[in-house]
Formats: sequence, structure tokens, C-alpha cells
Amino acid sequence: MLQVNLPHTLQAPGIARRSFADWLAPAVDANELGTARLLVSELVTNAVVHGHGEITLRATLNDDRLLVEVIDEGRGFELALSQQDFAGIGGRGLAIVDAEASRWGIHNGTTHVWFELERPGPSAVRQRIETAK
Repeated sequence: MLQVNLPHTLQAPGIARRSFADWLAPAVDANELGTARLLVSELVTNAVVHGHGEITLRATLNDDRLLVEVIDEGRGFELALSQQDFAGIGGRGLAIVDAEASRWGIHNGTTHVWFELERPGPSAVRQRIETAK
């Protein structure tokens, strides 16, 4: 398991990427690492831009999945409509997470966002189902 407390500064995404890569690189291939680092960067950047207080990055890895959580000291999420210029920079982080992650979501009442990446290879769940046949 990885747990890193990050400052609420513009340096947080870089610190998160480096800490995460140091932890994960020995266990996964380059493609898996690249996708995971991108998604970590997006969620930590969102916490810096929209969140409050210290940011915590947590991750666990097993044979079936990588689970990553980013938590800050904010009070949760508010749905808000905003108008953005199509050519504007930013505002697409969660769309990237949605496109690349196997699953992602938020915990209501807190500023806690998570994503999962399924691991390549046979799923332990599928193996148990096939074994039971």
C-alpha cells in the first residue's frame, strides 16, 4: 500500500507522480504505469485547484486491480454548471479519468475521488467462476 501526504501547492501533482511511480513501477508494465500516472496527476491537480487543505494519495495493488484514492480536506462536491470556451485549457481531468479508468467515483460528503484500473490477465473472479463449473 502507498500513502503519501501532499502539500496543497502546485508542486503536489509532480510529487504524487514521482512517489506513485517509485512505488508502482517494479510491479507493472510501462503502459499500465503510464495510464495510472496520468490519472493520479489529474486527480491530484483537481484537488489542488478545487480542494482545500492537505491532500492524501492512497493506492493499493493486487492481482486483479489497482485502486487509487485522492482525498483532501474539502467538504465534498457541489454540482455546478460552468461555461467554458471550447479552446480553453483545463476542465477535462475527470473526462480523462472516465475514459481511461475501469471504474471511478466519489465518496459523498467528502472530497474523496477514486479510480480503479483492472489488471491484465485472468481475473480472480473469473477464475473462481470457471473453477466452480
